[in-house]
Amino acid sequence: MTVPGSGSNRRKRLKALREAALHRPVLARHLSDGFNGRWSRRQWTTASLFASMGLLVAAIVPGFSQDVTAPVHAPRQSMSLALPLPPLPASRSQQGVEGDSWQIVSVRSGQTLGQLFEEMGVPASTLHRILEQPSAKTALGRLRPGTELAFDLPVNGALRAFRFDQDDLHRVELTIDGDTVRENVIARPVETRTNVATGEITSSLYAAARKAGLSPATIAVLTDQIFQYDIDFNTDIQRGDRFSVVMDETWREGERIGRGKVLAATFTTGGKTYSGFRFEHDGSAEYFSADGRPLKKAFIRMPIPFARVTSGFSRARKHPVLGRVRRHDGVDYGARSGTQIMAAGDARVQFVGWKGGYGRTVILDHGRGNTTLYAHMSRFGKYKVGQRVPQGAVIGYVGASGLATGPHLHYEFRVNGVHRNPLTVTMPPPEPLKGAQLAAFRAQTGPALARIEQVEKLIYASTEGEAGQVASAQATPAGKKG
Repeated sequence: MTVPGSGSNRRKRLKALREAALHRPVLARHLSDGFNGRWSRRQWTTASLFASMGLLVAAIVPGFSQDVTAPVHAPRQSMSLALPLPPLPASRSQQGVEGDSWQIVSVRSGQTLGQLFEEMGVPASTLHRILEQPSAKTALGRLRPGTELAFDLPVNGALRAFRFDQDDLHRVELTIDGDTVRENVIARPVETRTNVATGEITSSLYAAARKAGLSPATIAVLTDQIFQYDIDFNTDIQRGDRFSVVMDETWREGERIGRGKVLAATFTTGGKTYSGFRFEHDGSAEYFSADGRPLKKAFIRMPIPFARVTSGFSRARKHPVLGRVRRHDGVDYGARSGTQIMAAGDARVQFVGWKGGYGRTVILDHGRGNTTLYAHMSRFGKYKVGQRVPQGAVIGYVGASGLATGPHLHYEFRVNGVHRNPLTVTMPPPEPLKGAQLAAFRAQTGPALARIEQVEKLIYASTEGEAGQVASAQATPAGKKG
């Protein structure tokens, strides 16, 4: 129950208390009234608060003693002078620091040198000065797709240098300074490595050889130089035959850039292994069998490639032109007019000229009483009487000169002046290596044979015995049976 007038009395009392508080020194009295020599917890808290405020003011106020109107960037300037920052890469190029802006480009198919320079922003006048250099004319005359060229071309600047490969072993760097071009040829280090490639025939020799990494030129060495006398690659090759080749390879900066000479090769066909080893002597290189006999035979039976026999050796035959029976002391090979005629063996030219019914004729003297005759030529080769001719050299071309009914080659083989059938005569064997040459041959070919054996043992584990047979053949002295 509310007492009347109680609310107004309460308000009067509160107003009186506020007025009294405004006129009384509260802090002084609070700190002094009732102080008994010991601070209370409230007093300690108040004192600590005022002390902290005093320290904070003492730390802040001295900072305002400096000139606040100084430029804001002044401290940054002093820092820059004391510790300069490195310039940006673009700034380096603009300043023209050497070696900072090499750009390597690759020639695209169908792209010309002029188009490439135009794309790089190099004027035609600079290109003309570059092409005036002898090395540039040769190397840049015919660019192949993929050829790499390097331009030292700074940002917003002229071409300072140009670099290209002169060949596999040399790099050319042209320094351009106005109208002056200085050339520096840099040798590129290369190394020769000996590699062994091996393969097994499943479809064809060419396919297997290419799969093994052999180049067409290396395949030709196998078929046309090393094994051409022992293996008929048209009829003798069978599925499962295998080959191994030891060859030199040229490497530059971790990349194979070419293949060199074939050092050794083996070919297994029909259950028999043939081998050939490269050996240099008397100023020339030849391939020899494991026992030191030249693989190149003294004579080739067919001095004309891919020809057919149209008339064989006969003691009596009706002459197609004269119409009477007479001896035919040679073999006729039918071929197109102009087909090349090769020397059957190393020889000296004995006769070149017109010889009665033989027409245009060449006679070669092979020594030891052996001579060969080549007749009915359309024209002669470049060799003259008295000159030395190597086996396989072109001495003339098929024709129908003299007593002939059509283009063909009449070929004769004579021993001490007596005619022999070129298709059946026993050809004299080539002279084997002897003495010091044979010893040098064995010392040189031993490592190559060991490499082949090592590779074949890893790949053809079941045929170790055949590799051993090749090794024993090499160890057998020439002219003796093992």
